[in-house]
Amino acid sequence: MPGSPHIVSDVMTHTVVSVGRDAAFKDIVELMRQWNVGSLPVLEGEGRVVGVVSEADLLPKEEFRDSDPGQVPLDRLSDVAKAGAVTAGELMTAPALTVHADATLAQAARTMALRKVKRLPVVDRLGILQGVISRSDLLKVFLRPDAELAAEVNRTVLTPLFPDRAVTASVQNGVVTLCGPMHDRNLVPVATRLAHAVEGVVDVRLDLTAPPPSR
Repeated sequence: MPGSPHIVSDVMTHTVVSVGRDAAFKDIVELMRQWNVGSLPVLEGEGRVVGVVSEADLLPKEEFRDSDPGQVPLDRLSDVAKAGAVTAGELMTAPALTVHADATLAQAARTMALRKVKRLPVVDRLGILQGVISRSDLLKVFLRPDAELAAEVNRTVLTPLFPDRAVTASVQNGVVTLCGPMHDRNLVPVATRLAHAVEGVVDVRLDLTAPPPSR
């Protein structure tokens, strides 16, 4: 993975299984099983995302199978309605929660965390499906080789801060160690923060008494 992937298009999955509004309940379940996914974008027209149908949208059919509608809490009435749905258009959550391909990975991660979803359809400015990004896609950045991370931290963080190369970085298992004499202690939090910001860095540690590794 060359360089730091800062945006969704760097890590998203381009091959996406989707359904139309008229897709039947059982077909949706079968597609989820076949592709091992928990949600499917619902498309219309030329591929515009109009909703998402997820496992959570399907489960009310089982949950409320034997329930008395008169005993259902008011805040679950929408789930009761989904229990009687038979097509994607009736089941889906709309409007769809989506993300653009040029969004940062941090933005995508925050959206997933705040909205408690595992996957997001990736759309262009017209809402046309471009791909999908999942939690596992976001974790791809942590597969970057240690040598690649060290090279980037040294090039983009330490060289501008320490042109004399008194401080350099080594990386093991994604953990960056900054080594060398850092005479201006005001630069310690700056260097640490910038190193943390490099995609794929797991943690940053300091060993400012040790000499920098030889080049």
